[in-house]
Amino acid sequence: MANHKSAIKRIRQSAKRRERNRYFAKTMRNSIREFQEITDVKEAEERLPQVYSQVDKVAKRNIIHKKKAGNIKSSLMKHLNSLKGIYVGTDEEE
Repeated sequence: MANHKSAIKRIRQSAKRRERNRYFAKTMRNSIREFQEITDVKEAEERLPQVYSQVDKVAKRNIIHKKKAGNIKSSLMKHLNSLKGIYVGTDEEE
């Protein structure tokens, strides 16, 4: 256990921040999961900006890396395009 007042305070702060970060990360993952389950194009188009916003906020707080946020947003857009019937393959498959 910590012996200094500053170390004890640091432990309290870390625990509080960890809980807050876990909440935001879990909320983001749940909204991504819900978005991936949507099958209606109109509903997905309405929901996409909200999910993007959550991902950006979590990345801004450094809970996830900014490049991971970009990858998540890319996969969300791929899902939306697949609902629209737009081909989402890569050049390697040709």
